[in-house]
Amino acid sequence: MLAYAFLTATERAETTTPPDLIALTCNEIHRLFNTLIVEPIQDLRHRLHWSTRRRRHQHRARTSHYQRRQATPTKDHELRLPY
Repeated sequence: MLAYAFLTATERAETTTPPDLIALTCNEIHRLFNTLIVEPIQDLRHRLHWSTRRRRHQHRARTSHYQRRQATPTKDHELRLPY
């Protein structure tokens, strides 16, 4: 129950996310909870840095993916699927 309360409070908290990071995912919150509360380790700074680096990388990957998808359409075919 404590973990569920932590996840709920963290998800609903009004925090400002830097523009070059994605928002915390449920899995990321779970991992941080385990790292910070359940299994505290001496190398806490490393874990927090890892989380920030991972989220920054995901942001870059997402924006690169969107930019590539919005680039010129392929000229190999004109197939369009109806939705």
